[in-house]
Parts: sequence; structure tokens; C-alpha cells
Amino acid sequence: MARRYPALEDAHREFIAAQQMFFVATAGREGAVNLSPKGLDSLRVLDASHLAWLNLTGSGNETAAHLRLDGRMTLMFCAFEGDPLILRLYGQARAVHQHDAEWEEWVTLFPSRTGARQVVLMDVQQVQTSCGFGVPLFAFKGQRQLLPRWAEKKGQAGLEQYWREKNAVSLDGLDTGTVDSHAEEGG
Repeated sequence: MARRYPALEDAHREFIAAQQMFFVATAGREGAVNLSPKGLDSLRVLDASHLAWLNLTGSGNETAAHLRLDGRMTLMFCAFEGDPLILRLYGQARAVHQHDAEWEEWVTLFPSRTGARQVVLMDVQQVQTSCGFGVPLFAFKGQRQLLPRWAEKKGQAGLEQYWREKNAVSLDGLDTGTVDSHAEEGG
């Protein structure tokens, strides 16, 4: 049976801390709905109603584009080991980019990662748990290091070029805010 909570409780925070991955869902008013898996020690619960996660460079950047429109975001955590549980966090979020004044304030919450693209800040408005009886059991073997190695090999200049070519707009042509338009225009 699903239960709702106005904020994260200690048991929810403990469950989140034990998870090796989570899923992020966002959508614009029209177009594609985005759902992405995340891992690599990229999430921090700040308090009962706020969290931050480090968004690394990937093949797309739908989340950032959707957050610029209206900020709706859902995070989902599933128990793949131990007792079954699904935990969803519903709320409003915004992306902080490298070119934003507050970037340094937020990125220092995470291990240094080449390829860090945004820090997403979420105001949690509702927490929901459900049974998770249909979620299969999986054994965690480790985090993949392919993405960090790819980013290291590209280097900062290569990543910035990649952002301009592959991450500046969403699948639906929406601006992601990743590329600093003022710097691109020379001011």
C-alpha cells in the first residue's frame, strides 16, 4: 500500500543512502518525457525537504532543458536487495551550471569529477513509498567507471566542445542552459 509523507523521514534518508542508483524523471509541457538512471555517488540529501545531485556529462541533457521550463522533477529509488521498497520524491528543481555564480558552493558537496555538468537542487514537496514487490532482486557488483574515464580523456576543453555540440539543446530543441550564451557572445 502506498503511503505519502510531506517530507523525508530518517528511515527514508537511510534508505536513500544505501542505494547505489536512482532514477530521474522530467518532462516539458509537450514532447518527450525523460527518465534517466543515475549513480556514481552523485546524490546528497541536505535536509528533510532538500537534496542535490551532480549531473555528469551524458549523451543528452533533457533534465536541464525540462527544469528551465517549469522545474517539475521526480526521483525514484528501488530496493534491489533486502526488503522490497520503492521511494519516490516529487518536487520542484533547478539546475546550477558551471557558469553560474553559485556553482562552487554546490559542486563541493561531491567528489571532484571531470565532466560535472550541473548540480540539480530539488525542493521535495511530497514523498511516497510503495511496496516494490514486483522489483527483482539484483546483487550490486560495483559502479561503472566508463563515464568518468571518458570525461577525463576528453578533458575540460573537449567536454565544453561536446556540450556545445550535444548538450546545448534537448531532443525537442529546448535550451538546456549548459552553454553560457553570454560567454559564447563574448560578454
